Amino acid sequence: MMETTTEVRPAAASAAGPTLRFRPDIEGLRAIAVLAVVLCHAGVPGLGGGFIGVDVFFVISGFLITALMMRELAATGGLSLLRFYGRRARRILPTSTLVLVTVVAAGHHWLGFLRGDEIAADGRWAALFAANVNFAAQGVDYLDSQSAPSPLQHFWSLAVEEQFYLAWPALVVLLIWLGLRHTTPAVLGLVVAGSLAWSIWLAGTTWSYFSPATRAWELGAGCLLALVAERLDRIPAGISTALAGAGLGGIVVAALSFDDSTPIPGYAAVLPVLATVLVLAGRGDAVLGVAPLRWIGQISFPLYLWHWPALIIAEQAYGPLSGRTRLALVLLSVALAIVTHLLVETPFRRSPRLQRSHLLTVTMAVLLIAAPLAIYRG
Repeated sequence: MMETTTEVRPAAASAAGPTLRFRPDIEGLRAIAVLAVVLCHAGVPGLGGGFIGVDVFFVISGFLITALMMRELAATGGLSLLRFYGRRARRILPTSTLVLVTVVAAGHHWLGFLRGDEIAADGRWAALFAANVNFAAQGVDYLDSQSAPSPLQHFWSLAVEEQFYLAWPALVVLLIWLGLRHTTPAVLGLVVAGSLAWSIWLAGTTWSYFSPATRAWELGAGCLLALVAERLDRIPAGISTALAGAGLGGIVVAALSFDDSTPIPGYAAVLPVLATVLVLAGRGDAVLGVAPLRWIGQISFPLYLWHWPALIIAEQAYGPLSGRTRLALVLLSVALAIVTHLLVETPFRRSPRLQRSHLLTVTMAVLLIAAPLAIYRG
């Protein structure tokens, strides 16, 4: 799902040179997160809590994004919002727009024009990174079975993340401008504490599930860890490995023990969030850094976006699906994710022309956001 480069380095070392440290364990952790979500949605027995993969993604994203921000601050003494949002646009928009347009077209083809127009309306909100607001306003219960869930319902998490990233870098820039950069950890800590308290207060409600105010602490937990990243290398190897092992165990326990009655986010989300922090603070390369998991981690974002509409559209078009059909649809999603990663995601993200030109990036962003809006006929 939501991701950026897995190359990070301690802030204290950033002044020493351009060397970056690759984190294969983070790629593997992404794979665990996306597999938990996909297998949960595919109805695999015993994985009713696989939805916590989204919580894991939030922490990873906060950690990596903030690590990149701190690296830029260390290198330049400032933070360019234009450069930051340009990276996000190149990373997120090509893949998300492709999925949105394809799903709307598939909805019209397999489910009819009335249902297709409803999906297109959801696509408009998703294109504007406001899917969570749309589904919360509809009173959607994400963890409860519904007669006709939207094939674009999973875009809520992408909306929450992008809403967070509208505020977090801007807050850092504001603190720098006010000469209060040193207060960043304290300010972020207050935000995390307030968001966690609010999520516990509202636990079990629709707005609690979809609101950026009740999810900010999950991303913020990863951000806080990134602010002390230079200290992580001081942890002895044995303790570091133990932390990663304990964290991975916590994620597995949450995925196996949670179900649709678990009040999420609320206090229950502390387990997968804290467990993910432990994995990121430690080193899980021996388990998480293996090639198959790293490969799945690389395609985790398009896989997350493709799997849900494939399952939902098929079920709404043909009725209850057999286990074999669900497996075939998951494999189809993997194939779509591979093609998207190779032909769309990577070329746009690594395009030298887009990286050099803010104007081209802005033009690309406007066109890609407008495309799903153009096919909405309501």
